[in-house]
Amino acid sequence: MQRKVIIAGGGTGGHIFPAIAIANALKKIHPDTEILFVGAKGKMEMEKVPQAGYPIEGLEIAGLNRSNIFKNILLPFKLWKSLRQSKKILRTFQPDVAIGVGGYASFPILNRAQKSGIPTLIQEQNSFAGKANMILGKKAAKICVAYDGMEKFFPASKLVMTGNPVRSSISQSVIPKPEALQQFGLRTDRQTVFAVGGSLGAKSINEGLTPLLSSFAEKNIQLIWQTGKPYYETALAAAAPYGEHIKVYEFINTMDAAYKAADVVLSRAGALAIAELCVVKKPVIFVPYPYAAEDHQTSNAMNLVNKQAGLIIRDSEVGAQLGNTLFSLLQNKALMEQLENNIAKLGNPNADETIAREVLTLIK
Repeated sequence: MQRKVIIAGGGTGGHIFPAIAIANALKKIHPDTEILFVGAKGKMEMEKVPQAGYPIEGLEIAGLNRSNIFKNILLPFKLWKSLRQSKKILRTFQPDVAIGVGGYASFPILNRAQKSGIPTLIQEQNSFAGKANMILGKKAAKICVAYDGMEKFFPASKLVMTGNPVRSSISQSVIPKPEALQQFGLRTDRQTVFAVGGSLGAKSINEGLTPLLSSFAEKNIQLIWQTGKPYYETALAAAAPYGEHIKVYEFINTMDAAYKAADVVLSRAGALAIAELCVVKKPVIFVPYPYAAEDHQTSNAMNLVNKQAGLIIRDSEVGAQLGNTLFSLLQNKALMEQLENNIAKLGNPNADETIAREVLTLIK
């Protein structure tokens, strides 16, 4: 039997990589499954999804601009247009089920699918649900979640605890630590920190690390630093005198090696980053991005902090606290072990397959 599935959503790597992981898991279970992605025109998914080998349709949709109200004037028109496009895509492709992974493009498709009687499944990645998902959740058949307490946002009877999907390159990585360190030109007899601010970098993390670079060298600690594009040149210049200890990258494609090389990770608190950190079992200091919708990154991080599975520094306090928190953690072996053990309990390397099986139960 031919199964047809639409996967809608995107906008950031945090939405796209889990969506591709679900698609791959569906193909693994039933190789003849036909999958169509729907994303937002001009966004990252229009490039990343075809690279992963799947077709994608783009909608004329944009998110609410929270910083400039005037940029929202065309929103109602764009939403109306994307709802019409969604209707046409559904009529042409005729899916058995539609999956929404969050991001602007998931709303029009799932809204129209629900109106057409097509079963829908929502994959809510965060511990604080987005408004669009809360509206869609009322009529969704199932809602796959990664955090406890989600009945605050959704009907409890529809919730399935699955965890967030993680790229197989990370969940199934077998690279040994010495080899991972060697890839970055680092030594095996020093502690190593991996700092990562999401695919675009993190201003506060970057600016907080810069004055600490001399301390890394003095304390004989190594740093793998993914800066993102805007800060790359500045970081490169700042790190030049400490070349042996500080390795600067605009973007890292071999995330499995970067995680494996690290003794401690400094990270934003997006859902994908957290899912990966739980699977790779690393002590982590979170610096949540404070402007994420509904401040969901702080909510995500606190969910782990309350389980003694991570530390947190507020974005505005990085300058004052980063050095002290980071260097004292590296000296505290007992705390590092505790964080590692507790975060390991929260990882689910098979979340993609669990979600894929939930999707298949909706196909009649």
